Amino acid sequence: MAQLLNACEYLLDRRLAAGDADRTALAGPAGDLTYVQLHDRVCRTAAGLRAAGLQPEQRVLMLMADSPEFVIVYLAAMRIGAIPVPVSTMLHADGVADLLRDSRARLLAVTPEFGGTAVEAARAAPELRGILLGGPATPDAAVLPLAAASVPVHLVAELATGPREDRVYDSTADSPAFWLYTSGTTGLPKGAMHRHGSIPVVCETYGAQVLGIRPDDRCLSAAKAFFAYGLGNSILFPLSVGASAVLEPAPARPPTLSALAQKFGATLFFAGPTFFANMLNAEMPADALAGVRLAASAGEALPAALQQRWTARFGIDILDGLGMTEMLHIFLSNVPGQIRPGTTGVAVPGYELRIVSDDGSQVPVGTPGTLLVRGESAATGYWSRYAASRQVFQGEWLRTGDTYVRDDDGYYACLGRTGDMLKASGMWVSPAEVEQRLLTHDAVAQAVVVAGRDGDGLEKPVAYVILRAGQAASEDELIAFSRAGLPSFKRPRRVVFVDGYPTTATGKIRRVELREMATAVLLAAESLGEP
Repeated sequence: MAQLLNACEYLLDRRLAAGDADRTALAGPAGDLTYVQLHDRVCRTAAGLRAAGLQPEQRVLMLMADSPEFVIVYLAAMRIGAIPVPVSTMLHADGVADLLRDSRARLLAVTPEFGGTAVEAARAAPELRGILLGGPATPDAAVLPLAAASVPVHLVAELATGPREDRVYDSTADSPAFWLYTSGTTGLPKGAMHRHGSIPVVCETYGAQVLGIRPDDRCLSAAKAFFAYGLGNSILFPLSVGASAVLEPAPARPPTLSALAQKFGATLFFAGPTFFANMLNAEMPADALAGVRLAASAGEALPAALQQRWTARFGIDILDGLGMTEMLHIFLSNVPGQIRPGTTGVAVPGYELRIVSDDGSQVPVGTPGTLLVRGESAATGYWSRYAASRQVFQGEWLRTGDTYVRDDDGYYACLGRTGDMLKASGMWVSPAEVEQRLLTHDAVAQAVVVAGRDGDGLEKPVAYVILRAGQAASEDELIAFSRAGLPSFKRPRRVVFVDGYPTTATGKIRRVELREMATAVLLAAESLGEP
């Protein structure tokens, strides 16, 4: 019989047994919680979820800001064998409804600022049986919209003070634990299904052997916990060793996180290249992160010049790494004392990497190819996505969709995406999704979206648009139109009006050429001081 393992027990009960009961688990604007307090609230919430009818392997979609309630719901659901599904808080109601229907979630957990979105989404999700509301226990202006919901509303604050039950579901390392939705390398949102056993793997590889996380560390992450990257930074890694997580519910901005770092004594700082660039652009003081001993970057490749400028200003090393939602966290990274700017480092202990050609054969050192990864934190596949699973999960190996090259010392450098997907602010963007939005505008006949690189070497979406005969539209109008129907990070940063597109001899659009043009457009705008 397989050995029992429950990720909630690994992250919480194990800490109490190690004598960490009175250590601070969670800190931030919402107040502190010690490990014993967090454990108590999780146990009570778990009992409340059982009483509400939630069964093992049923899904709880989580539209929640980074907060103690996020952590409590995530852990309590896994504790009873249910499956928490954190999703982007940038989604519109129709996007949330799509994920509710796709996951067949029984409960939708929200924090108050997303109450209106929850009500609208719930109307289009017939299998939903209830809403969990985190935040104040008494109704206020932010909570009132939930009165219109067509399903019962349960307050997390009430569940967390209800009857306590310490029972843990008899899960094993291979039992389903949680899902994370990703557009990944193939465009449409897909639920990557992770096991309970994946959590100890990432904590004991990247967390312990690369970050060297310690019980006296305090973790502060610009990436939110609904991302795989943020989930590890703000929950998995600190709780695995008895450290503290500093949680900020509001959108990440340089002045806010600098103030939090100083107030709560952050020692580990996590962000993506765009945020590091924003800190430089905001001209933050050199001591903005005083006390931070190490920074980590992921989400997109960190340009060498940006890394060097940031470290020169703040005096803190950045470990650039590569992770995927499908692998849960970082599997390729620079390591302390051996950083090579412009590379993504070396394989994290416990992971194997290969670079292959189009026919699947391994390429020689120095030859570009598609990066594959193998490791025990890999998801078991995508929920209800057979073809996409076959494309990405190839036996023991996972196809990253990134083009890499390895040097003689084992350092890997990213050369871009194997396909047409791009990343903006560290988040996947499907060009087809942005193109489809633009095509719904009455004046747009054709639209092609590609990635250009700004002055910091970061990718930004640029749209090339052909207008309908006799129709007119401005660049600002189409950017605003895109923002109204998509999460803000997916909007094109520039719109270029053209009469046609460069094509191959067979009539295919030459996106490589458009990407080069897009970079020139972004750099020209920067030189003129345009946003």
